[in-house]
Amino acid sequence: MTTRHGRPPRWRATELAACLFGRHWPGDGADLIAAAGAGRELEAEGVAEPLGALLAAAASQAELSVLGRLGLRWDLLRLLRNLARLRAEEGRAPAILAEPIAAPLIITGLPRSGTSFLHRLLVADPAAAAPLVWQTIHPYRDPRARRDRRIAQVERQLRHFGRLAPALRSVHPLDACAPQECTEITAHVIQSLRFETVYHVPAYKAWLQAHGHTAAYRFHRRFLCHLQHQHRARHPGAAQVPHWVLKSPDHVFALDALRLAYPDARVVFLHRDPLKVLPSVAQLTEILRSPFTRRLDRCGIGRTVVEDWVDGAGRMVAEARAPTFPAAQVLHLRYRDLVQRPMETVRRLYDRFGMALAPPAEAAMQALLAARPRGGYGENHYSFAAHGIDPEELRDRFATYVGLFGVPAESEPAPPSRGLRPRPAHAGS
Repeated sequence: MTTRHGRPPRWRATELAACLFGRHWPGDGADLIAAAGAGRELEAEGVAEPLGALLAAAASQAELSVLGRLGLRWDLLRLLRNLARLRAEEGRAPAILAEPIAAPLIITGLPRSGTSFLHRLLVADPAAAAPLVWQTIHPYRDPRARRDRRIAQVERQLRHFGRLAPALRSVHPLDACAPQECTEITAHVIQSLRFETVYHVPAYKAWLQAHGHTAAYRFHRRFLCHLQHQHRARHPGAAQVPHWVLKSPDHVFALDALRLAYPDARVVFLHRDPLKVLPSVAQLTEILRSPFTRRLDRCGIGRTVVEDWVDGAGRMVAEARAPTFPAAQVLHLRYRDLVQRPMETVRRLYDRFGMALAPPAEAAMQALLAARPRGGYGENHYSFAAHGIDPEELRDRFATYVGLFGVPAESEPAPPSRGLRPRPAHAGS
Protein backbone atom coordinates (compact mmCIF):
# COMPACT_ATOMS: atom_id res chain seq x y z
CA MET A 1 0.00 0.00 0.00
CA THR A 2 2.52 2.58 -1.16
CA THR A 3 3.17 4.92 -4.02
CA ARG A 4 5.16 3.84 -7.02
CA HIS A 5 8.23 5.32 -5.29
CA GLY A 6 7.70 3.26 -2.15
CA ARG A 7 6.32 6.12 -0.04
CA PRO A 8 2.80 6.48 1.35
CA PRO A 9 0.63 8.79 -0.76
CA ARG A 10 -0.24 12.16 0.78
CA TRP A 11 -3.78 12.26 2.04
CA ARG A 12 -5.89 15.40 1.71
CA ALA A 13 -8.04 16.35 4.69
CA THR A 14 -11.16 15.76 2.60
CA GLU A 15 -10.03 12.21 1.82
CA LEU A 16 -9.37 11.40 5.46
CA ALA A 17 -12.73 12.85 6.49
CA ALA A 18 -14.49 10.82 3.82
CA CYS A 19 -12.65 7.69 4.92
CA LEU A 20 -13.60 8.22 8.56
CA PHE A 21 -17.21 9.26 8.11
CA GLY A 22 -18.32 8.28 4.62
CA ARG A 23 -20.05 4.92 4.57
CA HIS A 24 -19.70 4.55 0.80
CA TRP A 25 -16.10 5.67 0.35
CA PRO A 26 -13.16 4.79 -1.02
CA GLY A 27 -13.98 6.96 -4.02
CA ASP A 28 -14.87 6.33 -7.63
CA GLY A 29 -12.82 5.08 -10.54
CA ALA A 30 -12.14 8.49 -12.06
CA ASP A 31 -10.97 9.79 -8.69
CA LEU A 32 -8.55 6.89 -8.24
CA ILE A 33 -7.21 7.08 -11.78
CA ALA A 34 -6.59 10.81 -11.31
CA ALA A 35 -4.92 10.17 -7.94
CA ALA A 36 -2.64 7.58 -9.58
CA GLY A 37 -1.34 10.39 -11.79
CA ALA A 38 -1.33 8.43 -15.05
CA GLY A 39 -4.77 8.91 -16.57
CA ARG A 40 -3.75 8.59 -20.21
CA GLU A 41 -1.79 5.39 -19.67
CA LEU A 42 -4.53 3.84 -17.55
CA GLU A 43 -7.23 4.81 -20.03
CA ALA A 44 -5.33 2.81 -22.65
CA GLU A 45 -5.30 -0.18 -20.25
CA GLY A 46 -9.10 -0.23 -20.04
CA VAL A 47 -9.27 -0.39 -16.24
CA ALA A 48 -12.17 2.04 -15.81
CA GLU A 49 -14.89 -0.59 -16.21
CA PRO A 50 -13.53 -3.26 -13.82
CA LEU A 51 -12.51 -0.54 -11.35
CA GLY A 52 -16.02 0.90 -11.42
CA ALA A 53 -17.55 -2.55 -10.90
CA LEU A 54 -15.33 -3.26 -7.91
CA LEU A 55 -15.85 0.12 -6.26
CA ALA A 56 -19.63 -0.01 -6.72
CA ALA A 57 -19.77 -3.46 -5.16
CA ALA A 58 -17.48 -2.40 -2.30
CA ALA A 59 -19.68 0.62 -1.56
CA SER A 60 -22.97 -1.27 -1.64
CA GLN A 61 -22.07 -4.74 -0.35
CA ALA A 62 -18.74 -4.95 1.49
CA GLU A 63 -19.66 -2.94 4.62
CA LEU A 64 -16.09 -1.70 4.81
CA SER A 65 -14.59 -0.66 8.11
CA VAL A 66 -12.44 2.47 8.26
CA LEU A 67 -9.43 0.23 7.78
CA GLY A 68 -11.20 -1.47 4.89
CA ARG A 69 -11.80 1.85 3.14
CA LEU A 70 -8.21 2.93 3.65
CA GLY A 71 -6.86 -0.46 2.65
CA LEU A 72 -8.89 -0.82 -0.53
CA ARG A 73 -8.05 2.67 -1.77
CA TRP A 74 -4.37 2.31 -0.94
CA ASP A 75 -4.21 -1.11 -2.58
CA LEU A 76 -5.92 0.10 -5.75
CA LEU A 77 -3.65 3.14 -6.02
CA ARG A 78 -0.62 0.87 -5.75
CA LEU A 79 -1.94 -1.43 -8.46
CA LEU A 80 -2.81 1.43 -10.80
CA ARG A 81 0.58 3.07 -10.34
CA ASN A 82 2.31 -0.25 -10.97
CA LEU A 83 0.24 -0.70 -14.13
CA ALA A 84 1.20 2.76 -15.39
CA ARG A 85 4.86 2.05 -14.61
CA LEU A 86 4.75 -1.24 -16.56
CA ARG A 87 3.31 0.57 -19.56
CA ALA A 88 5.97 3.28 -19.31
CA GLU A 89 8.73 0.67 -19.19
CA GLU A 90 7.30 -0.97 -22.32
CA GLY A 91 7.51 2.41 -24.06
CA ARG A 92 11.16 2.74 -23.10
CA ALA A 93 12.06 -0.87 -23.92
CA PRO A 94 9.62 -2.48 -26.42
CA ALA A 95 11.72 -5.68 -26.31
CA ILE A 96 10.06 -6.45 -22.96
CA LEU A 97 6.96 -7.69 -24.77
CA ALA A 98 9.04 -9.98 -27.00
CA GLU A 99 10.27 -12.05 -24.06
CA PRO A 100 9.53 -15.75 -24.70
CA ILE A 101 7.53 -17.36 -21.88
CA ALA A 102 7.93 -21.03 -22.72
CA ALA A 103 5.86 -23.93 -21.35
CA PRO A 104 5.26 -22.72 -17.79
CA LEU A 105 4.33 -25.23 -15.10
CA ILE A 106 0.94 -24.18 -13.72
CA ILE A 107 -0.42 -25.63 -10.48
CA THR A 108 -4.15 -25.50 -9.76
CA GLY A 109 -6.93 -27.54 -8.18
CA LEU A 110 -8.97 -27.22 -5.02
CA PRO A 111 -7.60 -24.62 -2.59
CA ARG A 112 -5.93 -25.93 0.57
CA SER A 113 -4.97 -29.06 -1.38
CA GLY A 114 -1.18 -28.67 -1.26
CA THR A 115 -0.86 -26.22 -4.15
CA SER A 116 1.31 -23.79 -2.15
CA PHE A 117 3.42 -26.65 -0.79
CA LEU A 118 4.07 -28.00 -4.28
CA HIS A 119 4.73 -24.49 -5.59
CA ARG A 120 7.45 -23.85 -3.02
CA LEU A 121 8.95 -27.27 -3.59
CA LEU A 122 9.21 -26.86 -7.37
CA VAL A 123 10.62 -23.34 -7.08
CA ALA A 124 13.47 -24.71 -4.96
CA ASP A 125 14.90 -26.01 -8.26
CA PRO A 126 17.63 -23.49 -9.29
CA ALA A 127 16.36 -23.83 -12.87
CA ALA A 128 12.87 -22.62 -11.86
CA ALA A 129 11.40 -19.20 -11.14
CA ALA A 130 8.13 -17.91 -9.76
CA PRO A 131 6.70 -14.43 -9.26
CA LEU A 132 7.68 -13.62 -5.69
CA VAL A 133 5.55 -11.72 -3.20
CA TRP A 134 7.75 -8.62 -3.26
CA GLN A 135 7.89 -8.61 -7.05
CA THR A 136 4.12 -8.69 -7.44
CA ILE A 137 3.74 -5.83 -4.95
CA HIS A 138 6.56 -3.70 -6.37
CA PRO A 139 7.60 -5.01 -9.82
CA TYR A 140 10.00 -2.08 -10.39
CA ARG A 141 12.27 -0.29 -7.98
CA ASP A 142 12.17 3.45 -7.38
CA PRO A 143 14.70 4.84 -9.89
CA ARG A 144 15.58 7.65 -7.47
CA ALA A 145 16.50 5.34 -4.60
CA ARG A 146 20.15 4.59 -3.99
CA ARG A 147 19.33 1.09 -2.74
CA ASP A 148 16.59 -1.37 -3.59
CA ARG A 149 14.52 -1.62 -0.41
CA ARG A 150 11.52 -3.45 -1.81
CA ILE A 151 12.04 -6.75 0.03
CA ALA A 152 12.47 -5.07 3.42
CA GLN A 153 9.50 -2.83 2.73
CA VAL A 154 7.23 -5.77 1.90
CA GLU A 155 8.41 -7.66 4.98
CA ARG A 156 7.32 -4.68 7.09
CA GLN A 157 3.95 -4.60 5.36
CA LEU A 158 3.43 -8.31 6.00
CA ARG A 159 4.36 -7.87 9.67
CA HIS A 160 1.82 -5.06 9.99
CA PHE A 161 -0.88 -7.17 8.39
CA GLY A 162 0.11 -10.06 10.64
CA ARG A 163 -0.77 -7.90 13.65
CA LEU A 164 -4.21 -7.25 12.17
CA ALA A 165 -4.79 -10.93 11.31
CA PRO A 166 -2.55 -12.96 13.66
CA ALA A 167 -4.21 -16.27 12.76
CA LEU A 168 -3.05 -15.96 9.15
CA ARG A 169 0.50 -17.10 9.90
CA SER A 170 -0.67 -20.56 10.92
CA VAL A 171 -3.07 -21.17 8.04
CA HIS A 172 -1.20 -19.42 5.20
CA PRO A 173 2.42 -18.56 6.03
CA LEU A 174 3.84 -15.89 3.77
CA ASP A 175 7.03 -13.87 3.49
CA ALA A 176 8.34 -11.35 1.00
CA CYS A 177 10.47 -13.89 -0.87
CA ALA A 178 7.81 -16.60 -1.09
CA PRO A 179 6.28 -17.49 -4.46
CA GLN A 180 3.02 -15.61 -4.95
CA GLU A 181 -0.31 -16.62 -6.47
CA CYS A 182 -1.27 -15.47 -9.93
CA THR A 183 -4.34 -13.63 -8.62
CA GLU A 184 -2.02 -10.91 -7.32
CA ILE A 185 -0.78 -10.36 -10.88
CA THR A 186 -4.22 -10.11 -12.50
CA ALA A 187 -5.29 -7.74 -9.72
CA HIS A 188 -3.25 -5.07 -11.53
CA VAL A 189 -5.92 -4.84 -14.22
CA ILE A 190 -8.63 -5.10 -11.52
CA GLN A 191 -9.74 -8.49 -12.85
CA SER A 192 -8.97 -10.95 -10.06
CA LEU A 193 -10.97 -13.16 -7.73
CA ARG A 194 -8.61 -12.16 -4.92
CA PHE A 195 -10.79 -9.05 -4.39
CA GLU A 196 -13.82 -11.25 -3.74
CA THR A 197 -11.84 -13.28 -1.22
CA VAL A 198 -10.79 -10.25 0.84
CA TYR A 199 -14.03 -8.26 0.47
CA HIS A 200 -17.68 -9.27 0.21
CA VAL A 201 -18.28 -8.05 -3.36
CA PRO A 202 -20.55 -10.60 -5.11
CA ALA A 203 -21.66 -8.03 -7.72
CA TYR A 204 -18.04 -7.56 -8.77
CA LYS A 205 -17.58 -11.34 -8.98
CA ALA A 206 -20.67 -11.57 -11.20
CA TRP A 207 -19.26 -8.81 -13.42
CA LEU A 208 -15.96 -10.66 -13.73
CA GLN A 209 -17.65 -13.94 -14.58
CA ALA A 210 -19.71 -12.23 -17.30
CA HIS A 211 -16.71 -10.30 -18.63
CA GLY A 212 -14.44 -13.33 -18.78
CA HIS A 213 -10.75 -13.71 -18.00
CA THR A 214 -9.05 -13.38 -21.39
CA ALA A 215 -7.79 -9.82 -20.87
CA ALA A 216 -6.56 -10.65 -17.37
CA TYR A 217 -4.49 -13.59 -18.59
CA ARG A 218 -3.15 -11.59 -21.51
CA PHE A 219 -1.90 -9.11 -18.92
CA HIS A 220 -0.56 -11.97 -16.78
CA ARG A 221 1.76 -12.95 -19.62
CA ARG A 222 2.85 -9.32 -20.02
CA PHE A 223 3.73 -9.18 -16.33
CA LEU A 224 5.92 -12.28 -16.61
CA CYS A 225 7.65 -10.66 -19.59
CA HIS A 226 8.59 -7.74 -17.32
CA LEU A 227 9.99 -10.02 -14.62
CA GLN A 228 11.90 -12.10 -17.17
CA HIS A 229 13.31 -9.00 -18.88
CA GLN A 230 14.65 -7.78 -15.53
CA HIS A 231 16.11 -11.23 -14.86
CA ARG A 232 18.00 -11.09 -18.15
CA ALA A 233 19.33 -7.64 -17.27
CA ARG A 234 20.59 -8.89 -13.90
CA HIS A 235 22.13 -12.06 -15.39
CA PRO A 236 23.42 -11.08 -18.86
CA GLY A 237 25.70 -14.12 -19.10
CA ALA A 238 23.09 -16.72 -18.16
CA ALA A 239 22.74 -19.52 -20.70
CA GLN A 240 18.95 -19.61 -20.40
CA VAL A 241 16.14 -18.12 -18.39
CA PRO A 242 14.54 -20.26 -15.66
CA HIS A 243 11.30 -22.09 -16.38
CA TRP A 244 8.28 -20.46 -14.75
CA VAL A 245 6.28 -22.21 -12.04
CA LEU A 246 2.88 -20.58 -11.44
CA LYS A 247 0.07 -21.33 -9.06
CA SER A 248 -3.52 -20.45 -8.25
CA PRO A 249 -6.58 -22.57 -7.47
CA ASP A 250 -8.61 -19.90 -9.29
CA HIS A 251 -7.12 -21.01 -12.62
CA VAL A 252 -9.82 -23.70 -12.70
CA PHE A 253 -12.38 -20.94 -13.38
CA ALA A 254 -10.45 -19.66 -16.40
CA LEU A 255 -8.98 -22.66 -18.23
CA ASP A 256 -9.95 -21.34 -21.67
CA ALA A 257 -8.22 -18.02 -20.99
CA LEU A 258 -5.24 -19.86 -19.54
CA ARG A 259 -4.90 -21.91 -22.72
CA LEU A 260 -5.09 -18.78 -24.90
CA ALA A 261 -2.31 -17.11 -22.90
CA TYR A 262 -0.13 -20.22 -22.49
CA PRO A 263 -1.00 -22.85 -25.13
CA ASP A 264 2.12 -24.87 -24.25
CA ALA A 265 1.55 -24.77 -20.49
CA ARG A 266 2.05 -27.91 -18.40
CA VAL A 267 -0.87 -28.02 -15.97
CA VAL A 268 -0.91 -29.87 -12.64
CA PHE A 269 -4.27 -30.43 -10.93
CA LEU A 270 -4.17 -31.27 -7.23
CA HIS A 271 -7.14 -33.12 -5.70
CA ARG A 272 -8.11 -33.41 -2.04
CA ASP A 273 -11.06 -34.52 0.05
CA PRO A 274 -13.51 -31.57 -0.12
CA LEU A 275 -14.59 -32.22 3.47
CA LYS A 276 -11.06 -31.26 4.58
CA VAL A 277 -10.77 -28.39 2.13
CA LEU A 278 -13.91 -26.29 2.47
CA PRO A 279 -13.97 -25.56 6.22
CA SER A 280 -10.33 -24.50 5.87
CA VAL A 281 -11.14 -22.20 2.93
CA ALA A 282 -14.01 -20.65 4.88
CA GLN A 283 -11.73 -20.03 7.87
CA LEU A 284 -9.03 -18.44 5.69
CA THR A 285 -11.63 -16.19 4.04
CA GLU A 286 -12.87 -15.08 7.46
CA ILE A 287 -9.31 -14.30 8.60
CA LEU A 288 -8.60 -12.23 5.47
CA ARG A 289 -11.86 -10.28 5.64
CA SER A 290 -11.95 -9.61 9.37
CA PRO A 291 -9.77 -6.46 9.45
CA PHE A 292 -11.64 -4.81 6.58
CA THR A 293 -15.33 -5.19 7.32
CA ARG A 294 -17.79 -3.98 9.95
CA ARG A 295 -19.80 -7.21 9.78
CA LEU A 296 -18.72 -10.80 9.18
CA ASP A 297 -21.37 -13.22 7.96
CA ARG A 298 -19.71 -16.56 8.71
CA CYS A 299 -22.55 -18.67 7.34
CA GLY A 300 -22.63 -16.48 4.24
CA ILE A 301 -18.90 -17.13 3.77
CA GLY A 302 -19.56 -20.87 4.15
CA ARG A 303 -22.34 -20.83 1.53
CA THR A 304 -20.22 -18.89 -0.93
CA VAL A 305 -17.20 -21.15 -0.47
CA VAL A 306 -19.31 -24.27 -1.01
CA GLU A 307 -21.02 -22.90 -4.14
CA ASP A 308 -17.76 -21.63 -5.61
CA TRP A 309 -15.96 -24.94 -5.19
CA VAL A 310 -18.85 -27.12 -6.25
CA ASP A 311 -18.55 -25.07 -9.44
CA GLY A 312 -14.74 -25.42 -9.45
CA ALA A 313 -14.90 -29.19 -8.94
CA GLY A 314 -17.47 -29.42 -11.73
CA ARG A 315 -15.13 -27.54 -14.04
CA MET A 316 -12.32 -29.99 -13.27
CA VAL A 317 -14.66 -32.89 -14.02
CA ALA A 318 -15.63 -31.24 -17.31
CA GLU A 319 -11.96 -30.62 -18.13
CA ALA A 320 -11.14 -34.29 -17.56
CA ARG A 321 -13.96 -35.37 -19.88
CA ALA A 322 -13.43 -32.77 -22.61
CA PRO A 323 -9.87 -31.45 -22.14
CA THR A 324 -8.89 -27.86 -22.87
CA PHE A 325 -5.21 -28.85 -22.87
CA PRO A 326 -3.70 -31.86 -24.65
CA ALA A 327 -3.41 -34.88 -22.36
CA ALA A 328 0.40 -34.85 -22.58
CA GLN A 329 0.39 -31.39 -20.95
CA VAL A 330 -1.72 -32.38 -17.93
CA LEU A 331 -1.02 -34.26 -14.69
CA HIS A 332 -3.51 -35.05 -11.93
CA LEU A 333 -2.11 -35.60 -8.42
CA ARG A 334 -3.61 -36.33 -5.03
CA TYR A 335 -2.85 -34.31 -1.92
CA ARG A 336 -2.21 -37.45 0.14
CA ASP A 337 0.48 -38.66 -2.25
CA LEU A 338 2.15 -35.25 -2.24
CA VAL A 339 2.39 -34.85 1.53
CA GLN A 340 3.28 -38.50 2.25
CA ARG A 341 5.75 -38.97 -0.61
CA PRO A 342 6.77 -35.48 -1.75
CA MET A 343 9.98 -36.34 -3.61
CA GLU A 344 8.40 -39.33 -5.30
CA THR A 345 5.60 -37.03 -6.42
CA VAL A 346 8.07 -34.45 -7.74
CA ARG A 347 9.97 -37.12 -9.69
CA ARG A 348 6.71 -38.33 -11.19
CA LEU A 349 5.91 -34.77 -12.26
CA TYR A 350 9.33 -34.23 -13.83
CA ASP A 351 9.10 -37.56 -15.65
CA ARG A 352 5.61 -36.78 -16.91
CA PHE A 353 6.74 -33.56 -18.56
CA GLY A 354 10.12 -34.79 -19.79
CA MET A 355 12.09 -32.63 -17.36
CA ALA A 356 15.41 -33.57 -15.78
CA LEU A 357 15.59 -33.42 -11.97
CA ALA A 358 19.22 -32.42 -11.55
CA PRO A 359 21.07 -33.31 -8.33
CA PRO A 360 21.27 -29.65 -7.16
CA ALA A 361 17.51 -29.34 -7.58
CA GLU A 362 16.81 -32.53 -5.65
CA ALA A 363 19.20 -31.48 -2.87
CA ALA A 364 17.50 -28.07 -2.60
CA MET A 365 14.08 -29.68 -2.37
CA GLN A 366 15.25 -32.14 0.28
CA ALA A 367 16.70 -29.25 2.29
CA LEU A 368 13.41 -27.38 2.07
CA LEU A 369 11.50 -30.42 3.27
CA ALA A 370 13.87 -30.84 6.20
CA ALA A 371 13.57 -27.17 7.16
CA ARG A 372 9.78 -26.95 6.73
CA PRO A 373 8.36 -30.45 7.30
CA ARG A 374 4.78 -29.17 7.31
CA GLY A 375 5.43 -26.56 4.66
CA GLY A 376 5.48 -23.91 7.39
CA TYR A 377 1.85 -24.53 8.34
CA GLY A 378 0.63 -24.83 11.91
CA GLU A 379 -1.61 -27.53 13.33
CA ASN A 380 -5.06 -26.25 12.45
CA HIS A 381 -8.53 -27.56 13.23
CA TYR A 382 -11.70 -26.40 11.49
CA SER A 383 -15.39 -26.59 12.29
CA PHE A 384 -18.17 -27.23 9.79
CA ALA A 385 -20.68 -25.61 12.13
CA ALA A 386 -18.73 -22.35 12.43
CA HIS A 387 -19.59 -21.52 8.83
CA GLY A 388 -22.86 -23.40 8.50
CA ILE A 389 -21.44 -26.15 6.28
CA ASP A 390 -23.26 -29.50 6.16
CA PRO A 391 -20.73 -32.35 5.66
CA GLU A 392 -23.40 -34.78 4.39
CA GLU A 393 -24.45 -32.29 1.75
CA LEU A 394 -20.80 -31.91 0.73
CA ARG A 395 -20.45 -35.66 0.26
CA ASP A 396 -23.43 -35.68 -2.09
CA ARG A 397 -22.46 -32.59 -4.07
CA PHE A 398 -18.84 -33.66 -4.57
CA ALA A 399 -19.56 -37.35 -5.23
CA THR A 400 -18.84 -37.14 -8.95
CA TYR A 401 -15.59 -35.24 -8.40
CA VAL A 402 -14.40 -37.64 -5.70
CA GLY A 403 -15.32 -40.69 -7.75
CA LEU A 404 -13.83 -39.48 -11.03
CA PHE A 405 -10.47 -38.57 -9.53
CA GLY A 406 -10.34 -41.36 -6.94
CA VAL A 407 -9.96 -38.94 -4.05
CA PRO A 408 -9.93 -40.84 -0.73
CA ALA A 409 -11.53 -39.60 2.44
CA GLU A 410 -8.63 -38.43 4.56
CA SER A 411 -9.56 -40.73 7.39
CA GLU A 412 -8.95 -43.67 5.04
CA PRO A 413 -5.56 -44.94 3.83
CA ALA A 414 -4.65 -43.97 0.28
CA PRO A 415 -2.98 -46.51 -2.01
CA PRO A 416 0.21 -45.42 -3.79
CA SER A 417 -0.40 -43.94 -7.23
CA ARG A 418 1.73 -43.51 -10.31
CA GLY A 419 0.17 -40.32 -11.50
CA LEU A 420 -3.54 -39.96 -11.14
CA ARG A 421 -5.79 -40.57 -14.12
CA PRO A 422 -9.50 -39.77 -13.94
CA ARG A 423 -11.57 -42.88 -13.44
CA PRO A 424 -14.48 -43.73 -15.72
CA ALA A 425 -17.57 -41.84 -14.62
CA HIS A 426 -20.21 -43.76 -12.69
CA ALA A 427 -23.60 -44.15 -14.25
CA GLY A 428 -25.75 -41.13 -13.60
CA SER A 429 -22.84 -38.91 -12.60
